[in-house]
Amino acid sequence: MNKILLKSKMVINQDTNLTLAHAIGISPQRLSAKINETNGAEFTLKEMDKIRKRYNLNGQEIESIFCLKVSLYDTFNNNRKEDIPAWKR
Repeated sequence: MNKILLKSKMVINQDTNLTLAHAIGISPQRLSAKINETNGAEFTLKEMDKIRKRYNLNGQEIESIFCLKVSLYDTFNNNRKEDIPAWKR
């Protein structure tokens, strides 16, 4: 989790923990835990997709923020692993 990159997107979009938490349907405390990875807390794919849409993030930004090997864009567009180029896996 690249919390600096996520926080920068929040600042650019004038979001706080409270406004982003409300937008993705979790409490501000839970959002903070997920950003800081407290006790292994992680964002769900649904939450990541809501953040992607809210900030109009591209696949590379999603991969960078959430340290994913396969872009969330591919995941939500139901691409099978074998349909994803090897360099994106």
